[in-house]
Amino acid sequence: MTSELVTGAVDVALVLLAIAIAIAFARLARGPSLADRVVALDVIAATIVAAAVLFAIRTGLAVFVDVALAIALVMFLGTVALAHAIESGGGKE
Repeated sequence: MTSELVTGAVDVALVLLAIAIAIAFARLARGPSLADRVVALDVIAATIVAAAVLFAIRTGLAVFVDVALAIALVMFLGTVALAHAIESGGGKE
């Protein structure tokens, strides 16, 4: 069981992560370049991974850590693929 201090800290961290996701969505919508949008998507995915780990801490369920690991792996592969597409010229606007 987690203490009230840990629970409160996790709640505050989740609120801050929600704010970070909102800011990243603003950058995703605003752009202006494709690289900015790729970085914004990467930030959103990283904050979702952090939120999954925080849920694992809050609930004590290790399955959220597995979910975070799977999302991180997919995020890495997606970022590499988008970076390759941008560098090869396929991502011109």
